Amino acid sequence: MRKILFGLFIGGIIACTPKATVPSETIEQVEEVQEVVEKSTPCTILNELAPAVKDETETAFVLYKDFLKAGNYDEAFAYWKTAYYNAPGSNGSIQYHYDDGVKLYRNKYENSDDISLKRSYADSVRAIYNKRKECFGDAVYLDGRLGFDLYYYFYEATTEDEVFNLFTSVLESKGEDSDYFIMNPFAKILYDKAVDGSLPPAEAGKYAKIVLAAVKKGLNNCVKDCESWNIINDYAPARLENLEGIKGLYDCDYYSNKYYTAFKADPTNCEVINEAYRRMKWGECPESNTLFQEVAQAKRTHCTVVVNTEPGPLRQAYDAYEAGDYSGAVKKFEDFANGTTDVDKKAKYLLLVAKIYYRDIKKYAKARTYAEKAAEVKPSWGEPYLLIGKLYASSGPICGPGRGWDSQIVTWPAIDAFQKAKSIDPSVSTEANKWINTYKQYMPSKEDIFQRRLNVGDNFKVGCWINRSTTVRTAD
Repeated sequence: MRKILFGLFIGGIIACTPKATVPSETIEQVEEVQEVVEKSTPCTILNELAPAVKDETETAFVLYKDFLKAGNYDEAFAYWKTAYYNAPGSNGSIQYHYDDGVKLYRNKYENSDDISLKRSYADSVRAIYNKRKECFGDAVYLDGRLGFDLYYYFYEATTEDEVFNLFTSVLESKGEDSDYFIMNPFAKILYDKAVDGSLPPAEAGKYAKIVLAAVKKGLNNCVKDCESWNIINDYAPARLENLEGIKGLYDCDYYSNKYYTAFKADPTNCEVINEAYRRMKWGECPESNTLFQEVAQAKRTHCTVVVNTEPGPLRQAYDAYEAGDYSGAVKKFEDFANGTTDVDKKAKYLLLVAKIYYRDIKKYAKARTYAEKAAEVKPSWGEPYLLIGKLYASSGPICGPGRGWDSQIVTWPAIDAFQKAKSIDPSVSTEANKWINTYKQYMPSKEDIFQRRLNVGDNFKVGCWINRSTTVRTAD
């Protein structure tokens, strides 16, 4: 997962960040940039060295670059150390030797099986970033860069908490202007921490809202990094939307901004109205909230439905659901399903529980469990498998970065489920075919499977929460 997310960003991280200028490796440029009239760093620069040491250091700057370009990392490292330690301030402005140092230690890390050595290499990278801060400042930006490198390159020698703290230092300082390259890895860590309970809901919600604001601003104001922001937009918002099922994570403002907007776009549609009403209730919008009042009035006007007026678990379940009490509704619907001998009703309400877990609580594994229970009760019913297919198909941002291999392969088990739905229940064939045709185009390409030494028709197990075997297919 880390490598997939990394692959989407690393191509642009240096080129698109104004703080990291990478000049060509020529002696002329090194000599030219020596002509710095005013020193802009507290660290030693080339012009402050004794003539012999200066010559040695200038040569080291050029030679380590040549060896690095040729892929000779050992020779490059020896000369890099001379350049870095003699003149950490370089000519007073260029900083590419810090990036190259990270690259050299990354090479050592990747070619070692000794965890103690790996940790020492990661410590050296931390020291390089600290020295860069000392020499050139910009600590917040560099915290983000360090977190990025630790997450993608040195993850065996770091902790999720360390990376999380580095990223939050950026978010706390820059807010919606935070650097694009931290967005996807931070969204992944934030999601995991919120789901496992290691981060309080209110704190998780605070950071989630900053990320969402940053993505929105990045998309609206991007110039040369628009593709990066589009990739982020395919992943981070969907990942963070799945935290809506955690009570108290998002507040009334979040649900009002999101669901009231949808309501205003279609103000007489009961499905839209009811969803807005439930989500705003879930977000604890007070009765005095004018937006909530408008949604509630629309519900009374357009969506008054009487469901089982007799007292009992079913009536209580619907009441709880309409009030945005999802956990209470799930319990009551399940109580009713377990207490009835009517096969159709049992299956119907078990599937309704599955839909609540999918649509409202955002717990996909739980949703599948109840859909499978409904299918067991009524084996010839295709609806449970349609829902399972949708669960898999919408897991791209959960199981991958929103684009690429890990996000594409979820279409395979999804299509399997849609095909099963229509094979056992011809009445759902039209809908099943619609979803099959929709998701076929998002399957991997022939080139994708060839690169992984796979063939069409091979058995393949999709991991993540899905954890199901399927068959390799391609979109072309």
